[in-house]
Amino acid sequence: MTGHHSSVVIDCFPDSVRRYRDGYAIVAIDVIRATTTAVTGVSLGRRCFPVPSIEHALPVAARLDQPLLVGELGGNMPFGFDMTNSPAELVTRTDVSRPMILVSSSGTQLIANAADCDAVYIACLRNATALIEHLAERHKRVAVIGAGTRGEFREEDQYCCARIAEGLMTAGFAAEDAQTTEVVERWRGKPVDAWTGSKSVEYLRKSAQLRDLDFILAHIDDVPAAFMLKHGEVVLLPVSE
Repeated sequence: MTGHHSSVVIDCFPDSVRRYRDGYAIVAIDVIRATTTAVTGVSLGRRCFPVPSIEHALPVAARLDQPLLVGELGGNMPFGFDMTNSPAELVTRTDVSRPMILVSSSGTQLIANAADCDAVYIACLRNATALIEHLAERHKRVAVIGAGTRGEFREEDQYCCARIAEGLMTAGFAAEDAQTTEVVERWRGKPVDAWTGSKSVEYLRKSAQLRDLDFILAHIDDVPAAFMLKHGEVVLLPVSE
């Protein structure tokens, strides 16, 4: 399916999703930390329901059995939640049977905004390479979108977006605009920790949550699967090795 008129575009922020409603597969990326947390939970066998706000979490929680409330808003864990959106903490929990409801400042808003698009994928550095192959075989047009925060396209998300777009370009996709080409070129060949000077990392440092950074850097391309949003739930699709 690749090659002929296939294209990829990199964009940022939850609001940008509306440009890609028709004909695109959307890839939502929030490396620190929402999409890493979602991918980590689901790969462990835990169900995951991303929601854009606490208000949206309540009706979802009401129909689930003992849901685990996971997330942050503005960097703080909401009142009554079980844990912040920490992938490092999530892997230490043994209550995998409890479905996770995930809320974050921008990542889950991005996912929610894309919910009615043709195809929505959840990606992070754990499954970027597996996803490239999956997308190249199934989609003609792909929009890789970073969650962004406070008006900034975060470096860790740029890196992950660039990695996926570059992989698709190698498979014959064309970059749709100059920004896409520029982001891919900026990160091409850079080491996997090239983005660790970002504001998100600074926040983790200040708030003593660096174990999430360590977790992310220690889990690169270790999950050979694609993750899609289906009926409000993140589901795992194995990718053939």
